[in-house]
Formats: sequence, C-alpha cells, structure tokens
Amino acid sequence: MKKMLWMVLLATVMVAGCGEGEEEKRFRAGLIEKALNDETRKAGNAFLAENGQRPGVVTTKSGLQYEVIKEGSGSKPNILDKVLVNYEGKRIDGFVFDSSYKRGKPSEFPVKGVVKGWREALLNMPVGSEWMLYIPADLAYGATSPNETIPANSTLIFKVELLEIKQQKPE
Repeated sequence: MKKMLWMVLLATVMVAGCGEGEEEKRFRAGLIEKALNDETRKAGNAFLAENGQRPGVVTTKSGLQYEVIKEGSGSKPNILDKVLVNYEGKRIDGFVFDSSYKRGKPSEFPVKGVVKGWREALLNMPVGSEWMLYIPADLAYGATSPNETIPANSTLIFKVELLEIKQQKPE
C-alpha cells in the first residue's frame, strides 16, 4: 500500500504544473482517490483485518497472509525455478475463478512469473506443503483487472499445493 501511495504521489508531482487546468486537476485527484479507496479494496482490507486475527494465520511484513494446512518436508524453490502445483483461486465472496483441481491436472508456473503474493509464498514453501494464501490487492493484480471475473483491487484467496520443483536449465 505504501509503495502504491508513493507511486501515486510521484505521478501527481510529475504532472503538476504541466498546464493542467483546475478541472483536470480535480478529475485526476478523483481518479487517484477511486483507485485507492474503491469498494472492492475496502472489502478486501476489511476481510484481511478480520482474517489476520484468526489462529494459525500468519501475516508477513508485505501484508501477505497464509495458513499452513500441511507442512511439506522437501526443498524450497528459488526464483529461477518452475513449480508444479495444484491450486484453487477465489475471491473473498467465495466465487472460484480458477482451479487446477477442477481441470484434473496440476499446473506448471515459473516462480518469477506469478503475482507477488504467490512468489513470496512459494519461496517459503517446502515441496509437499499445502497452504491457504490470502493475498492483498497490491500483491495480486492491484488496480488492474486481469479478466472479467477478478475486479480491480481484489484481495484473492488461493489454496496452493506445491507438488514439485522443476529446476531451470542454464541457458
């Protein structure tokens, strides 16, 4: 959240004095306010505040929340690895937007290619682990919407099961 505020402030300072009239300044300020305080973000922040109080839920410095369902005993991936996972992603209202379980086939992802919240979790998960991830909007897709089922500023929930690490081959 702080990083986003700094980016918004920097952008505001950069465009200040660029010949904007008062109407344009008010319009831009309204857009910034909406991006930082829309109903989706407010609902996500309220969910995370309550969820973070539950026993077993860990909140990291970045704001990621996770809950260990099953602790694995394998090694942990690094940023250059690909991982094989089973997962289910849903919004805080319970709507499931993606699931490898429903497809009946695990998915493979490069660790560096997933959203920040997933990346942080994967780098700390031993193979064989199953975690619930509660990802704040800024560690997911932020103020953008990746598709029609995930609104901008959404807090997302993922059940992630780390099945295997597939090391990258040096190029």
